[in-house]
Amino acid sequence: MAGDEQATTSRILILATDACAYPGADNVGQIHSEYPANTYIMRVPAPAMFPEEFYLRCFEKGIDGIIVMSCGHECPYEGAYNRLAVRIGEVHKQMKERGLNTNRLRLCAICTVCAKAFLKEVRQMGELLAGQASASS
Repeated sequence: MAGDEQATTSRILILATDACAYPGADNVGQIHSEYPANTYIMRVPAPAMFPEEFYLRCFEKGIDGIIVMSCGHECPYEGAYNRLAVRIGEVHKQMKERGLNTNRLRLCAICTVCAKAFLKEVRQMGELLAGQASASS
């Protein structure tokens, strides 16, 4: 499969916090920008609620990349971002053990008006996945 085809057929899951990242994604639409149709946004109160197994099962079920977009240290749930960062680190260890590229799981902070940052994260994940497809062809 060519890189361009992989970029549109690979599946990217975004866990977007209700307080920050989801409004940031909404802002992308409000400014009439677009992101690929292979991007699935899941609106969540706080990504810290997902256990490590969730991420690994997503990869097993065919999700190619996961971007966890949170409020960062501005999270309304005290300590949630720090717990999330530790959890993502643990998932990265497990990914390495399974031979998965840890870049397929990214954690970033996106604010309510961060349309450019949102689009940049999606573009970078798409490029990573397209590059992996090219390398495996």
